[in-house]
Amino acid sequence: MTPSKSRYCVIMCGGIGSRFWPFSRNEMPKQFIDFLGTGRSLLQMTVDRVRPLVSPENILLVTNLRYASIIREQLPDIPARNILAEPARRNTAPCICWAANHILARDPEASIMTLPSDHLVLKEEAFVKAMDEGMSFVEQNNALLTLGIMPTSPQTGYGYIQKGTPLADWPGIMKVKSFTEKPDIEMARFFLKSGEFFWNSGIFLWKSSSILEAFDKCDPKTAAVFAPGKTLFNTPQEENFIAHAFPSAPSISIDYAIMEKADNVFVKTVDLGWSDLGNWSALYETSERDENGNVTRNCNVLARDCHNSIFAVKGDKIIVAHDLDNFIVADTPNALLICPIDKEQLIRHDVMDISDNFGDKYL
Repeated sequence: MTPSKSRYCVIMCGGIGSRFWPFSRNEMPKQFIDFLGTGRSLLQMTVDRVRPLVSPENILLVTNLRYASIIREQLPDIPARNILAEPARRNTAPCICWAANHILARDPEASIMTLPSDHLVLKEEAFVKAMDEGMSFVEQNNALLTLGIMPTSPQTGYGYIQKGTPLADWPGIMKVKSFTEKPDIEMARFFLKSGEFFWNSGIFLWKSSSILEAFDKCDPKTAAVFAPGKTLFNTPQEENFIAHAFPSAPSISIDYAIMEKADNVFVKTVDLGWSDLGNWSALYETSERDENGNVTRNCNVLARDCHNSIFAVKGDKIIVAHDLDNFIVADTPNALLICPIDKEQLIRHDVMDISDNFGDKYL
């Protein structure tokens, strides 16, 4: 497959991954870590995955300013000008709006695939095929397309997409009927049983012109932040404009800002062996386990009567544990987490409390 010159990829890689504390830290978030023991960070694996679809000069990384040097080190073949460094932390809508404006200034005919930097895709050939078909669809239609993942269990940590009317000329692509954010367990079970709902992958495809038109209609506040820079994007003046304008952007997700409001939203249903690797339990579910259901990451473990637990250590250390069931044990040089897997939603609150009580030293 020869990548099209007008196809671009935007990879969002500015988050701090607080649900993966203490491994994911402010200075080195999870997307830059080799979490799976492959020798490649999650970000590098994401870039590897899109290389058959997009040439390196058309791969853009949107990140926080503090991570630009890490990206240059991990991805030396990506041009430095393709790192869009945000001067302030916002959500995915401002990130995507800036990237779309920048790319439109480069290429008025551009189509864009937008995806997170920290997901796992086991079926990479299926991913390439789905993305190629999806890009063809948005290039021929004024449409906003997302990939919907066939659910395998009633997950409450994912958003869901309800499929609507199928398109006769585009197999597997349907109008979106509704979005639901992170349902409770009973609702998730209903969604799974109905066969009408798919996990929201957070992977989006559109033309730059289509998504910017959607911002004008559905999220004019975000659009207005970037409008004064129309003649500055892809020029030496862009960096200074962003430094002053970007901090005033509202912190809002692309789902709330656009996808739940626009009338030209479609879903392509896929089976990719996908996980968002959003927390320790997601890593546990995608990892090889021993005969007692335990997972070990980069460490030696002597587990006595331990079951269904995950052990992860940084440094040359052995873990000795007795009688643990369904626990996370994650150790770094200056932080240790011991938490039941079914209470891991508390980790984000723990991180906030650590910040309030001890500052950023342990974050």
